[in-house]
Amino acid sequence: MKTRRSFTSKFKAKVVVEALSERYTLAVAQRHNVHPNQISAWKAQFLEGAESVFEHERSRKKEDEEAQRDELLKTIGQLKVENDFLKKSLR
Repeated sequence: MKTRRSFTSKFKAKVVVEALSERYTLAVAQRHNVHPNQISAWKAQFLEGAESVFEHERSRKKEDEEAQRDELLKTIGQLKVENDFLKKSLR
């Protein structure tokens, strides 16, 4: 009974990049002892998620900006409360 082989994401990426740069997936499949259909599936998955590599950078920047904005609003609110308290104590 054969057990399923598992491949690391690093190996998959290496094979996919190699397959994308070459004309024939079959040659890459033979070289890495992987079925050509498996490489085709990996290529499709890779290409489907490729744009997220660049979006991740933008979304992280946006999240950082939102966190900074929230922190500033929190500080403004705290300073307003302190200011109001000090105004009342001076009366």
